[in-house]
Order: sequence, then C-alpha cells, then structure tokens
Amino acid sequence: MARKFLFGIAGIIGLILAAGIAWQFFGTELVRAALVPSTPFVAIQPRTTTDYDDPRLWLARPDLKGDLSLWRPKGIAAPAPSDIVATFFVHPTSYLNRSGWNAPDNDQDANELISNLVQSQASAFRTVGPVWAPRYRQATFGSFLEESPNSRAALDAAYKDVATAFDNFLVSVPTEKPIILAGHSQGTVHLLRLMRERVAGKPLAKRIVAAYLVGWPISVTEDLPSLSLPACTKSQASNCILSWQSFAEPADTRSIEEVYNRTPGFSGKSREGTPMLCNNMTGAQDQGGYVTLGLHLAPETYQPTPVPASCSPKGLLIMPNAPDIGAAVMPGNNYHVFDYALFWKAIESDVATRVAAFGAR
Repeated sequence: MARKFLFGIAGIIGLILAAGIAWQFFGTELVRAALVPSTPFVAIQPRTTTDYDDPRLWLARPDLKGDLSLWRPKGIAAPAPSDIVATFFVHPTSYLNRSGWNAPDNDQDANELISNLVQSQASAFRTVGPVWAPRYRQATFGSFLEESPNSRAALDAAYKDVATAFDNFLVSVPTEKPIILAGHSQGTVHLLRLMRERVAGKPLAKRIVAAYLVGWPISVTEDLPSLSLPACTKSQASNCILSWQSFAEPADTRSIEEVYNRTPGFSGKSREGTPMLCNNMTGAQDQGGYVTLGLHLAPETYQPTPVPASCSPKGLLIMPNAPDIGAAVMPGNNYHVFDYALFWKAIESDVATRVAAFGAR
C-alpha cells in the first residue's frame, strides 16, 4: 500500500513536472498543445442532490464500503470512533487528459491517482469524525493553463457537482453539527467559490470549525474579507481559515506570483503586492511549527520527522531543510502535491485542537 501510494503520487508529479520544465524551456504554446483540449467544451448533464445518494459518487462517506478517509499510515493506529464534526473534503486535480474538458466518471488513470491522494489528505480529518469526499467531474489540468470560455465552463461544471454534493452532505448531517471544510488545489478553488456563495454571511458560517483551503493563493486583503471567516491566527482559534503553499529552499516562487499578481481578487481589485494567506500549525502566520509524518522518507515505518517551516513575507510556506524526494518536486522547489502528506500528523493534531476550541466556545 505504501509503495502504491508513493508511485501514484510520483505519477502525477512526473507529468506536472514535465509540463513545468517544458513551460520553462519551450514556452506556453508547447505546454498548452500537450495538455489543453483542442475541442470545444461540451456541456455535461447537471447532477441533482438525490444523485449523490448513490454511494458510487463518493470517495469517502460514513456508510461507504472502502471509505478512503479510513486509510492510516503503517504504524499509526486507527482512531477511536468519533462523531464530533463532519468534514466535507474536495480533492485536487488528477485528470490530465486533453480529450475532454471534464473528467468522465470512469477514467481509470484519474480515479487511481485521486484515490491515492484522498487517502493521504482526507484521512488527516478522520480522528474527529466522518469525512464526506464527493466524486466530481473535475476540470482537466489544462483548464488552468489558459483563460478562455472553455476553461471557465469546465471549472463551472466541476463546481456545480461540488455544490450539489455539498447540498446532499448538508441534508445528511444533523442540522447543528459542526463542519470542517477542506480541499486542495482545484478542490480549494471550488471551496473558495462555495464559501462565497453558500457560507459567507449565512447562518451556516457559524457551524464552520475551520476551513483548510490549501494549495491555492488567497490574498489576505483582496480575497479573505469575501469569505466571511478570518484567518486562524493562533492554534486554539476556530471558525477561521487556514491556507499554505509549500516550497523548499532555494525557492523560486515566480510561477505562483506571476499568476497571482495579474488576476484580480474577489474584491475586484488587483492582488499584486498583497500578502498571501499562510498559516502554520502553531497558529501564528509568521512562525514555524510544522512537522512531517515522513510518508516519502520511510514508507515502511512512517516515523514522524520534524521539518521546520515558516511563512515568508509574501505568504508562502518555506522549508529551509526540506526532505529530498528527488524528481517528485515541481519546478522552483514547489512541494505542491505534498502540501498535505508532508504535514499529515501536524494537520491531524491541529484539527483536534481546533475542534476542542470550537466546542469550548
């Protein structure tokens, strides 16, 4: 299982790494030709809330046989049964095919990769209660390589699946049960929209223990105010938002900054020059405190291994002595795909702390 997980991660990393190298040396046109669909977007049939009664549309759910959130690293005991909170988790991109703008449900490669990723991410929330992780017809990786009506339509279609699954989730959990929102990369993109449209300014916002919006830049001044909840500024804080993007030294963060600077925030104003939201497991936005479980270092034993990390002035999580995982790193020393796996144990502990703080309130 450990090796299968690592090979699955390496597969997606290898493809993204190749794309990054091609982009750097040959320009955007070559990368777009390789990863952006050449056909127009074709609308997909919208799903209904009752469609998500079907367990086949979930990767994790309390009654699901093969619930991926129940995965545990070897040597880490399964958590005691708990039903304190319900977590709604949205997975990152695993569909790299250019034959269509949205992933079909039966794409074997995308499904295998996403199973590995959900295990290493959603499982960090299982200690405090059940996890709900929907399958959704994600936008292909190439959707993020161009700004076009096709890419916008693909992301919109993917979001509608996520929002519909969220409606099913809300109907399925008790009305007053506390909720954790968590996602990564494309999953975070959809959760950011979900928070603006379905959470901000509504009674539901009071039920959010924390929102882990990882692997996507969030401007502290131009994005965060539109999300209704503040940043988590201490480890005991709850009803707040966490985010980070992981890099090793020497970090070349230009690829993130260039896109961030040229796109407007949710306020409609430029994000250029504004700090990105970055939180550490200690809570403070300018201090270290992360640790890694060592998934990539010792897959047979999973011994926790400390990895110091701190948020840079620009809001990126920088590791001065990051573990060497060879080719499984994106250009610029970007540890994007390992944003969760690298800090799995720290996230699990952080979640428990915030749930306790929320209950104390």
